[in-house]
Amino acid sequence: MKILLTNDDGIEAEGLKYLVEWAKTLGEVTVFAPKVQQSAKSHSIEIHKPYEVKKVDLFDGIEAWSVDSTPADCVRVAILGMKKQFDLVLSGVNNGPNLGGDIHYSGTVGACFEAAICGVRSIALSAAFCAFENAVKNLDRVYREIIRRGLFDHAEIVNVNFPEKGEEILFTRMGPAVYTDEFDFLPDGTISPRLKCLYAGTADLSLDTDATLTGHISVTPLRYDLTDLSALEMIQKKVG
Repeated sequence: MKILLTNDDGIEAEGLKYLVEWAKTLGEVTVFAPKVQQSAKSHSIEIHKPYEVKKVDLFDGIEAWSVDSTPADCVRVAILGMKKQFDLVLSGVNNGPNLGGDIHYSGTVGACFEAAICGVRSIALSAAFCAFENAVKNLDRVYREIIRRGLFDHAEIVNVNFPEKGEEILFTRMGPAVYTDEFDFLPDGTISPRLKCLYAGTADLSLDTDATLTGHISVTPLRYDLTDLSALEMIQKKVG
């Protein structure tokens, strides 16, 4: 199996190093990851100016490229630019969760949406802030469960979040956003965003937010087709 690895924390990030070591047990690994931190870049791509793509020697025996752009561009360069073929894209392991409505901002998940557009199945992997141990310990368990359940027969993208502690795997849906921003307007005419936590906790373990934040591993299938099928169906019925 040929596997493309990327992330949004940068090519020298701790979580990517763990992911490389584990992914080597699954197949042939290639890394295309951002040159610098690209968190919260979502599914953005660069179309206005050239950017650097440089081969680097960071992982023993692994082909690796530093891309001075977004996680989605890392996938695009590998698949569309260099015409490489992959069976699976793994994105992460992110330093911090990607849960609920915040998934829309995630560069980690954005790379997986780009993989889906390119026709490659993908898994986004995120750990609790500065707490990779539980994720590393359970990577193989979660992957084997995804395969055993045949999740890729139905989903293009799988979003996995590991709590700091806790090993029970729950299959979940997206919950509400965990964070928002408040803005400080500064005297020099700039503004400074401040992260504000919205999570109150509903103990609904069908949600990725509650599952992960109460110590469970959440596994959430996603799709890049944003069509509101129920609305479309209702409109079509009215027209008919």
